[in-house]
Amino acid sequence: QVQLVESGGGLVQAGGSLRLSCAASRSIFSINLMGWYRQAPGKQRELVADIISGGSTTYADSVKGRFTISRDSAKNTVYLQMNGLKPEDTAVYYCNARMLLLPESWGQGTQVTVSS
Repeated sequence: QVQLVESGGGLVQAGGSLRLSCAASRSIFSINLMGWYRQAPGKQRELVADIISGGSTTYADSVKGRFTISRDSAKNTVYLQMNGLKPEDTAVYYCNARMLLLPESWGQGTQVTVSS
């Protein structure tokens, strides 16, 4: 399993930007899939974006063109750059890691609040 620590959340006005970071306790190249999920009050947790070890990325339709997932292997860190934030992006954002034959790992979550 891998430990994940998120940071970078906060309060921002609509149209603003934030960058979330997820630091992993092991080489991110040993992790098959890393992703960002979010959960708003009263809603189910949903996938925002993910990146596989080979580098391919996936985005939720609601964030395409506004959010970018990337990684820095030297820092064992995955980022989520969020631009053009909307009030509906308000949620707790969680980092997730999946490796073959091991339980998936979750970070503790970081709050993102977008004011209108």
